[in-house]
This record gives sequence, structure tokens and C-alpha cells, in this order.
Amino acid sequence: MRDFGAGLGYLFKGQRWVARHGRWWAFGMIPALITLVGYVAVMTALIVWSGDIADWATPFADGWGSPWQGLVRGAVSVAVVGSGGLLALVTFTAVTLLVGQPFYESLCEKVDESEGGAPAKPEVPLWRELLVSARDSLAVLLRVAAFGVALFLCGFIPVVGQTVVPAIGICVSGYFLTVELSAVALQRRGFAQKERLRMLRRRLPLAVGFGAALALLFLVPFLTVLAMPGAVAGATLLARDLAPVEESGEEADDETDRDQTDDHDETGYDETGDAPGASDVPDAFRKS
Repeated sequence: MRDFGAGLGYLFKGQRWVARHGRWWAFGMIPALITLVGYVAVMTALIVWSGDIADWATPFADGWGSPWQGLVRGAVSVAVVGSGGLLALVTFTAVTLLVGQPFYESLCEKVDESEGGAPAKPEVPLWRELLVSARDSLAVLLRVAAFGVALFLCGFIPVVGQTVVPAIGICVSGYFLTVELSAVALQRRGFAQKERLRMLRRRLPLAVGFGAALALLFLVPFLTVLAMPGAVAGATLLARDLAPVEESGEEADDETDRDQTDDHDETGYDETGDAPGASDVPDAFRKS
């Protein structure tokens, strides 16, 4: 439960970070707004053309009389629109992250810099980053689809299907949301998707704590747009917990210099009993 609470805490810390950096909050909303406009346009077209899609999908009902033809094709129209809405809900985060890769890369970098210990920027072309992100997002969506089918079937179990299964569904959605949102920060640290999944599985309560509350929040599309920058910032803070950045070479050298300085005692003599720098004096000039 401690890790679950810590994950939830990272969600609030991310929202607090963007609240303190208003320019980055507005900057981070741009990809979500672009994606939302595109999804609204597609859903509007789907609603307008749902009747034609139903007619095309049910040629066997052409000769049916009223009311059966209308009932069947009306049900198909509702199913088409509902399936489109569900698909939009499941894919919105992945598409937003894909559209906003350069935006969220900059946001992650800024969060790391503000907290200290930022990793070196990976020297990877943008087209390759987008290709890897698209491939990883598709792999996550296939996993989500597999869990979705299993949970849908479990939903027919009496009592359990109406109580336990929805709760499990939120936790599963939350986990994969964390996988998606932390991908940008962990990719900057050089972790491939298999490694990222392994890290999050080891800290499963942390991942679920962060993503479950976000999954409930993302059920409202407009809130998704508002919360996305803070979600990315929070996922970056969570990634810093999972994979702290090691000291840079300069910092390590400074630490070594400090350690060497500490080898001298308070009298100014080193461990051999000679004064500092005495080893550099030729033997002929030393006193016997």
C-alpha cells in the first residue's frame, strides 16, 4: 500500500509541477488538443455515417419489414458508434503521446533539469523516435485488447462481473497508462520497452497507484486534455524513482578530488607522514 500511495502522490506532484510552470502546462496541452480535435471530427463522421454503415453491414435485412429491420440496423448503428467511442478512449493517450513526442520530450527534459540529475539527451533522429514509439504503443494496445476481451467475458459472471471485474479493469487500464506515460522519460534513460515493463512489474503497486486515478480522470475527454501535461510530468518524476540518473563524469571527478583531499589529516600531512607535495621534492634536497 505504501507504493500505491507513492504512485498516487506522483500524479499530484506532476499536476503541481505544471501548475508552478504555467508556460509548460500550456505547451503540454497542444498535442492533446490536436488529438482531441481529430477524434471529435472522426466521431462526428462516424455518427453521421453510422446508418449507412449499418445498412452495408446487414444486407440480409433488406427484405425485412417494420419494425425488425429498424431494430436490427439501429442496434448495429449504436454498436458502431459505441465501439468507436471505446476505441477512441483506449487509444487517445497513445496517439497523443505519438503526436506530441517532441513536446513531451522537452517537457520531460525540463522536469529532470528542475529536479536535478537530468540524463544526457539521446542522439536519435526524430523519425526513429516516432517509429519506436508507434511500435511500442501498438504492442501496448494489443496487450490492452487481450486483457479487455478477458475482462469482457468475465463480466458475464454473476455478481463478480458487476463488482470485481470493473475494479480490475480500472487497475489494468491504470497500469498500461503508466507504461505509456513513463515511456518518454524511461526512453531518455536508454531503457527498451521490455526493460520498462519489467521495471514497472517489479513496482506494480506504484504503477497502478499512479495510473488508476488517472484512468478514472481520463474518462472525461476534456479533463484528459487539461491533465495530460501534469500526467507526463508526474510520470517523469516516477521514472526518476525507478531509474535514478547516475552522476556525470565531471561530478564523479569532483567527488574523487574531494575524497583525495580528505586523505590529508588536520595537520596538513598525508597518510605517509609527509607534507602535501613532499613526494615531488627530489631526495637530494630533503633533510636527513
